Amino acid sequence: MSASAIVMMLVAMLIIWGGLALAVTSLIRHGAVEDRAENVRRDR
Repeated sequence: MSASAIVMMLVAMLIIWGGLALAVTSLIRHGAVEDRAENVRRDR
């Protein structure tokens, strides 16, 4: 692979993983993850 292809691949991976990290931190900050964990209903 050429150097430019490797650089573009690394940039794309950073964008994808950065967006995933931002989404997770946003969900944790707004409490969406905690609310779901506490409101789990179990049929027993």
